[in-house]
Amino acid sequence: MTTDFFRLELADTGVAHLQLARPERLNTMTPAFFPALREVVESLNAEGRTRVLVISSTGKHFSAGMALDVFASDLSLLDTGNARRRLAFQDSLRQLMRCFDVLESARFPVIAAVQGGCIGGALDLAAACDLRVCSADAFFTVQEIQIGMAADLGVLQRLPKIVPPGVARQMAYTGERLGAERALAIGLVNAVLPDAAATLDHALTLAAEIATKSPLAVAGSKLALNYAIDHPTADALEQMALLQSAIFDIGEMAKAIQAWQTKADAGFDPLAPVPRV
Repeated sequence: MTTDFFRLELADTGVAHLQLARPERLNTMTPAFFPALREVVESLNAEGRTRVLVISSTGKHFSAGMALDVFASDLSLLDTGNARRRLAFQDSLRQLMRCFDVLESARFPVIAAVQGGCIGGALDLAAACDLRVCSADAFFTVQEIQIGMAADLGVLQRLPKIVPPGVARQMAYTGERLGAERALAIGLVNAVLPDAAATLDHALTLAAEIATKSPLAVAGSKLALNYAIDHPTADALEQMALLQSAIFDIGEMAKAIQAWQTKADAGFDPLAPVPRV
């Protein structure tokens, strides 16, 4: 699948690869980018065949974030001049937020492979992913503060749960660039690789490893981890008891144990499709 914004491939292993494909525009995000991303992630989630999604990019930067020239050309998107406009603005913003929320709520893990700049809205996207790896030349910045606005697509809500809150605050208040090694040291990324090719290879290798595990157990683990971030331990344990009763599968465990012992492919079934309404 190819759109104006990205290319998508789904391997037989269940690893999907979505690659941003507008390097000549630094992979900036126009208003149409957001529903396109949401639609493709929701489709992958509904089909049930995807076990891991890798999001990578092309060119010098992962993404320079919002395409400000496009937004500036249609000021109606930003009009908060009266109560009716403010109500419409809020609803429009919630729709944009949901376009990144789908990465967090998908039944499969999402890995961001970042090279060069991960700027503004691109960091909102990366923060919504489960894991991030980057190239040695990568940097991360909350760019919105540089243009007089607070970041509003999730990075301010997710970043303090990934990195120390003081670091998140400093990034949000100053717009400073966080380099690859610093990002690794504070846990924003899981690995730093020499260049973009090595970064993508690492991300796909990691995805392939995850894809060999039970997709049911991986999906359950993601649900539990996401819930635990925003709830007290006691509540999260109660959720785990209910969740485990829903996903516990002796047959799945038997396959996993045999595959682990024999170093063979378990041949797990894909997740069931989700009817889309």
